[in-house]
Amino acid sequence: MAGTLYIVPTPVGNMADMTPRALDVLRSVSLVLAEDTRTSSVLMRNFAITTPMVSHHKFNEHETVVPLVERILGGEDIALVSDAGTPGISDPGFMLSRECRRRGVTVVTLPGATAFVPALVDSGLPCDRFFFQGFLPPKKGRATRLQEIADSPVTSIIYESPLRLVKTLQQLAQVCGDDREASVSREISKHFETTVRGTLAEIIETFTVNPPKGEIVIIVASKPEEKGAHTHRNKFRNDAED
Repeated sequence: MAGTLYIVPTPVGNMADMTPRALDVLRSVSLVLAEDTRTSSVLMRNFAITTPMVSHHKFNEHETVVPLVERILGGEDIALVSDAGTPGISDPGFMLSRECRRRGVTVVTLPGATAFVPALVDSGLPCDRFFFQGFLPPKKGRATRLQEIADSPVTSIIYESPLRLVKTLQQLAQVCGDDREASVSREISKHFETTVRGTLAEIIETFTVNPPKGEIVIIVASKPEEKGAHTHRNKFRNDAED
């Protein structure tokens, strides 16, 4: 009988965010695939979990996916974790999950921590519809993605490193305008968690004076409606209802 692949979210900061179900899975499987075993070993030691671990990251996943699926087909239960958050969300995981589903292997994804959800809700910007951009391309395709964010009719979410934060905010201001509403959250769920809200110009000023540290999530408001557009849509709706 084939085993199961478990996708297990891990805390983005506070260890107390680890769920009891996630801990039970990590203890019960025969193997844990970790993005970085050195990082995950801290989590495993904290909860006294002794399940063997091996590395599974973007540099080796092309070679490891098929052998791992064969092991699951042979009856092993295996868990996949990333350094922080939910595997597959800007972290390795998609290729293994896709191959499991292609081969008929059961994949169970546990609910749990991911950085962008609290950052989005905490931003004060509309979160009924949003577009998750992840990390922007460093060069090729970057200008196109920035323009997509500027023109987006929904809230945009971006992951960024602290070293590139101000540069990215400046580029966003160039395409979106200095007065576009945004927020920047850092160190989510950790002791020094902060969220800075305001216009892009205001946030740039804040982080130019106070260089940030830690993991960063940028939330950018949707493109403002053009004057008269709302009235036009209401007229269209009223005409359609008549």
